[in-house]
Amino acid sequence: MDVSLNRCKKRKLDALSEKFVCDLGTMSSVHAGNITEVHDVPMSVLIRPFQPEVDEKKVQSLMETLSNPQTAHEVPPVDVLWITGREGGNYYYSFGGCHRYVAHKRLNLSTIKAKLVRSNELNSFTGGEIENVEDLRQ
Repeated sequence: MDVSLNRCKKRKLDALSEKFVCDLGTMSSVHAGNITEVHDVPMSVLIRPFQPEVDEKKVQSLMETLSNPQTAHEVPPVDVLWITGREGGNYYYSFGGCHRYVAHKRLNLSTIKAKLVRSNELNSFTGGEIENVEDLRQ
């Protein structure tokens, strides 16, 4: 991700630390690039088929941002793949946004901002290795 420094500002956290806050504008993933609608998705419905690997500093920074009502809106939404299964039922998969997801979990937040990517297939997200969404249930 190439972020121009003129779109980023330093924010002083305390006497010893600071962080960069960037206005990412309409930057998004390939899958959700054309989606502008953002939803509050319950954390309880998200299916995360892969174990996240996270940088603790990033998670802590996100937790600080999310904990402050004046900065929480700066955290971009995650992409959530919304699929209706062959046998019916809605499935909500979150493959990316690992740091944001972990920060929300650790703060015990009930919802996460998300762009819903509606699809009837999973192959574009998993490289074609999984044919049935029911196989990815937690």
